[in-house]
Amino acid sequence: MISPTPHSDLAHIRERVRQKRQDYIRYSFSAKKNDTLKTFFDLAQEFDTVEDLYRICVSVPLESFGVESRLYLVNEETEVLELVCDSLHGICQPIPAAEPVMVSYQPYEVEDSYLVPIYCKTPNPESQEAKLELRVIGIFEVLPVEKLTEADKFFLIKYTNRIGYNLRKKMLAQQNVRHLDFIKHLVSDIEHNVIIPNMYFRHLLGQLEKRIHELTELKILLCKGKEEMGEDSEICQLIFTKIRKIQDELEDAFHEIDKHHINCSLFLESLFRRDHFEKGRFVLRKKLIQVDLDIIVPQLDHFGKRFAARGIAVEKPTDLHWEGVRVEADFGFLSQVYANLFSNAVKYTREIIDQLGHPRKAVAYGMEMINDFFGFRQPAIKFNVFTTGLHIDAGEVAMLFADGYKAANSLGCKGQGHGLAFVKYVIELHGGKVGYEATEQGNNFYFILPVVFED
Repeated sequence: MISPTPHSDLAHIRERVRQKRQDYIRYSFSAKKNDTLKTFFDLAQEFDTVEDLYRICVSVPLESFGVESRLYLVNEETEVLELVCDSLHGICQPIPAAEPVMVSYQPYEVEDSYLVPIYCKTPNPESQEAKLELRVIGIFEVLPVEKLTEADKFFLIKYTNRIGYNLRKKMLAQQNVRHLDFIKHLVSDIEHNVIIPNMYFRHLLGQLEKRIHELTELKILLCKGKEEMGEDSEICQLIFTKIRKIQDELEDAFHEIDKHHINCSLFLESLFRRDHFEKGRFVLRKKLIQVDLDIIVPQLDHFGKRFAARGIAVEKPTDLHWEGVRVEADFGFLSQVYANLFSNAVKYTREIIDQLGHPRKAVAYGMEMINDFFGFRQPAIKFNVFTTGLHIDAGEVAMLFADGYKAANSLGCKGQGHGLAFVKYVIELHGGKVGYEATEQGNNFYFILPVVFED
């Protein structure tokens, strides 16, 4: 059952209805202007995307009154006013507004243009009561100003108010979609990068428990040997030797767990930052990183035993150390990129016979400089992770980085098909590119990032 609205609230709404009716009588808009508002409202409902709403905003005044217009919006990240659409070119690559166009709380004229602030109601982050307040989110420019009467200018203020309402509505809808998509991907990222690796803790703890039981049994045996044969007997020496061996194994297991804990803690910190949930997307914390020393070496140390257990040799390049060459990246996320690539290498590396007829089962990594990759004098570094084995079928290559996709050669291997999709997402967040290439003896997965040169 729906609870009735309190009478006082209903009375307030009815009073506002009466006031609004009187306002429109006072506005005395012409039939053409009323039709213009109806046209805008209908089309704002008909088209779903924010970009189409941009186009509607600038097209309606052109078709109705023969005036050009430009739509400027404040970039939420940089707080810079940017041109996003105009009636001549349509959608523009966002560019900062040229002076003297600027954010203003009042309409103003500049040269041949009339500019009106675009308002919307948004939550005040500093308010404890979460109240909505009016905020300028952009500027609507109409030209030439000599075509506009004072009545036209007043109408444009009302028209721009409706732009603000509809923009806010569509932006919130788009933001909600992004938030839901982000949460969907985050769940997959947590499962793939945290929950599944955490299962390795159970294996390591099982090994520790087994060694602890062995020590307990040896303690009982040692006590019995001391009573029967003395501390220098052969059996006592054997026991001491075994105890030392078990102690070494326990220390080794402890260090393995410690490394795994450090890795999981790093990944948890990366995935659960407050910024991600506030923005509805991953927010990078970039810093200068020397990838080989800061990320690859620690991750290889982490995966070393798993490579060894499968008989996979790790082939290290000799030209990794370039003086002054760094990438600007998020340490936690880039570590997860290599963790995903090395985890795949553990599962999918296969033995091949090389040119000399020798068996080879290996993972290799390296870097290479690519000049002008991101534009003139904008070099990049290509980071490679190579594994021996049969090539991936050419028909599957286009889908390798799709979320949930598992290639035919992965059948029988555990995994959700999320690792490479995560790699692609993170690298593209950094402004880079990912790819795959078949090589002479196996498969190379790579990603490319801009270079940062230190002075």
